[in-house]
Amino acid sequence: MTSTRPTALIADDEPLLRSSLTRMLAQAWPELEIVALARNGREALEQYEAHKPTVCFLDVHMPGMTGVEAARQIGRGAHLIFVTAYSEYAVEAFAQGALDYLVKPVDPARLADTVMRVRERLDTAQKAPDIEVLLEKLEARLQKKTAPEPLRWIKALVGQSVRMIAVADIDYLRSNEKYTLIAWRAKGGEGGEALIRISLKELLDQLDGSHFVQVHRSVVVNMNVVSHVTRTGSETATVYMKGRPEKLPVSRSYLHHFKQM
Repeated sequence: MTSTRPTALIADDEPLLRSSLTRMLAQAWPELEIVALARNGREALEQYEAHKPTVCFLDVHMPGMTGVEAARQIGRGAHLIFVTAYSEYAVEAFAQGALDYLVKPVDPARLADTVMRVRERLDTAQKAPDIEVLLEKLEARLQKKTAPEPLRWIKALVGQSVRMIAVADIDYLRSNEKYTLIAWRAKGGEGGEALIRISLKELLDQLDGSHFVQVHRSVVVNMNVVSHVTRTGSETATVYMKGRPEKLPVSRSYLHHFKQM
């Protein structure tokens, strides 16, 4: 048995998932101490260097530096567990069983199995496995994924009417509790705002990534209508849009989108 208490890092860009996994681990592995939480791969590396956790739970898809890129730098320094919404990637990439993965939403039984395997490795003082080959497989799977046709229209209730909003006319989207606010302007000059009961993350997955970019956990902007961006601090900024008075926040996790502006 190891004499020191095991520690863990959880990296996921969604706060609710970080909180959920923390609670589930408290049940499945009471001895495990969560020493750090991260919102992206860059933060994961910073927290890893600061705390040197025993285990790292890394979301595969994170803004900026992904979990896979962070894993390459962590290497064999920790036991790695990937968290992904895409089970087909994990099944093929980790078929050898050298690494563990969890599929969102995390199943308690699957988490218990994962915890058991990691604890066995720790109890027998096994080193973390060499991950390079498996990471190459995972990245290959990610690159082969064919994106669906981008969303072109969004149906929204405006007043008493159902309106078909052209995605190309949308200036920005902003999460509003259980809803998403859509702000748009048509070429003829008319426009408006509408609330739809679809999460911002779900919409973002369907939008054309070459035009729509997430700049804050609650904001996605159409880069075609961005006028300029100003720094409001060393780690934040503000987006200004053509012909609109709104000022939209940019958090440090998404500043990399504007390095050339």
